[in-house]
Amino acid sequence: MTYHLDSAAVADFLSDNPHFFEEHSELLGRVKLTSPVAGRAVSLQERQMEVLRDKIKSHELRLAELLRIAQDNDAITDKFHQWTRSLLLARNDVDMPHTLVNGLQTIFSLPHATLRLWGVAEDYAHTWFAAEVSEDARIFCNGLTAPYCGPNQDFEAASWFDEGASVQSIAMLPLRRPDATEAFGLLVLGSPDPQRFTADMATDYLAKIGETASAAMACLLD
Repeated sequence: MTYHLDSAAVADFLSDNPHFFEEHSELLGRVKLTSPVAGRAVSLQERQMEVLRDKIKSHELRLAELLRIAQDNDAITDKFHQWTRSLLLARNDVDMPHTLVNGLQTIFSLPHATLRLWGVAEDYAHTWFAAEVSEDARIFCNGLTAPYCGPNQDFEAASWFDEGASVQSIAMLPLRRPDATEAFGLLVLGSPDPQRFTADMATDYLAKIGETASAAMACLLD
């Protein structure tokens, strides 16, 4: 009786018998496989080496990508530290909004940055950062549970930048007291680059910037 083994059965047998090639080592040099790298038939040992080299190369590329991400994160963390330090060094409360916005622009290389606060103390009612904000803009801000990033769809907040500013993408960060549902302000970042702020970008650092800005601006509230 002749038995016909299919490839799956052979694969199962070799998997269940890992010492097979140790017991039949002569087969290692006789089994020939087609190599996609060399473009010719190679021994099983050579093919194993090719597979191993491919795995090593894949791991090296992944490691390089992780290293790049780590370096980028380190750079952002350093910038965040510089910006936070500048806030702590602000001489008085009324200078805080300018220090905050100017630091974001210079340290993070942002073309445009500004903010608006409402419910400020009477002493700050006539400052630039307490300029009028529409009810619609406040409702929109209250509805933000995370930073908004994406294209500038003629948002009112985009008009708060200097006249003539080209804003293709925008990030809007609501400012809130801890555990509050109502926002007391909005921090706005803009760029002429449509890809600077996108809907699918990570917002972890932006959220931290928003939280830090909220803490810094709280001293101006009524």
